[in-house]
Amino acid sequence: MNGSVRPGASWAEFGHGLRSWRRRSGLTQRQLGLSVGYHHSQISRLEAGLREPPPGLVHRLDAALGAGGELAALAAPCGPAPRPARGPRGLPTGPDLFAVPPGAETGDARAVWDGMPWPATLPAEGLACPLHGCSGCATPDRDAAADLLARLTAPAPRDVELSAVETELLHALTGFLACVIRGALHLTALDGTATTERLLRATVRWADAVDATGRAPYGQLRIAAQYAQVAGRLRMRRGQSSVGMAWFGHGLRWADAAHDTPARATLLSDICALVRLDDDPGPTLGYAEAIGAVDTRRRWIATLSHLYQARGHALRHDADACRRHIASARRAFARLGRDDALEAPWLTGAEGEMRVESAVGGALRDLAAATGDRTTARRAVEAVARSRARLSPLMRDTHLLLTLRLADGWACAGDPEAAVALVSPVLGEAAGTDELLVRAELGGLHARLVRDWPDVPRVAEYRERLLDLGVRGTGRGLPEFASPARHVRTR
Repeated sequence: MNGSVRPGASWAEFGHGLRSWRRRSGLTQRQLGLSVGYHHSQISRLEAGLREPPPGLVHRLDAALGAGGELAALAAPCGPAPRPARGPRGLPTGPDLFAVPPGAETGDARAVWDGMPWPATLPAEGLACPLHGCSGCATPDRDAAADLLARLTAPAPRDVELSAVETELLHALTGFLACVIRGALHLTALDGTATTERLLRATVRWADAVDATGRAPYGQLRIAAQYAQVAGRLRMRRGQSSVGMAWFGHGLRWADAAHDTPARATLLSDICALVRLDDDPGPTLGYAEAIGAVDTRRRWIATLSHLYQARGHALRHDADACRRHIASARRAFARLGRDDALEAPWLTGAEGEMRVESAVGGALRDLAAATGDRTTARRAVEAVARSRARLSPLMRDTHLLLTLRLADGWACAGDPEAAVALVSPVLGEAAGTDELLVRAELGGLHARLVRDWPDVPRVAEYRERLLDLGVRGTGRGLPEFASPARHVRTR
């Protein structure tokens, strides 16, 4: 299908109805486009009757605008473009779509968000409304949200009761997840793993119940994809890479089913980060290229893709390709616009600069480690230092990671004393963490120091301090922690 109106087909009445429902909902064309995963120019052409909707879009517009099937009824006389909610080209069916990894049904939402600021409106912490995108939806207050989430996690909630409060419940789920992102992932002030996974399982059961009625659960699957991403990151923070990867895989399937382009791109980036820990350039580059293929028009997606490709080529020892992708990432980042900021606010402004320079520094450090080029190592130090300077002091895990990366950059540049001086203030905290990415940085730094400068006095002091911290195996290779069953060794 080329997207134009077919001979003899008239979409003008559908376009008029779409415009009427959009205005009734108070959405702009851009906001509606973001909520269904299409550019606002395509929404404009649909409203003008100049375009036949792609398969499945009519039902997504119906759901996003709460049109109750009216748009599907308007589209039906024009041809077969609107697909049913289920079927070969509809919402994927089968037992796998609504499957989740096993786990305990524990956790209390109130305990998790206690002390965290509750978002009054969406987007919050980069999370848009799963129904209305970035249109500024209000969230229920804390007490109402707690009651809604309790209804969702009740032993046998009735779909008809949940459907009556669908919008409010999806807003409450999004608000809770924003609290988890801020409190658990950014500030490491709480552990919301159990409650996040409990709500995620309940949401997927809800999506299954909605699907059984013949209605496509796009909103439920979109928020489920976001929950799966956060659950995966929380598991990575615990050092549980296998469970983390399982959640990322499920989230990717839900994002695909709901046609959620931003979620697909960010989930692929998390998978790529996890795969890269194996030091295998092939899978790293494969996932990095898959990020870029999600949507070639979104510059924030291109930025992510180039950054991960740079790291993949560094592992492959390909200096030219690594530097080329770094330059492409910086160009794409410099051209980010308003639409990019709506979808990926965490990749804009000072936070975006912090993330880009951190990734650039990681790629250059990997390249310096592979090639022994100390000039590249010093450039890595400069990039990581810029990133660290933009970091909020409250983001403790990220501070640990960047401090270790900066120290490793100095080690690659031939200055082990500077490396030890940087790592010494955080060594106890770094040695005691389960967080996979932080442990990978510590492992790389440790291997470099004890391999290349075992006789430097400050390196010897560093090794003795690790022994005092209960870390074994500090002579060669990676350190082994006192409770190996609780930790995952990374390279």
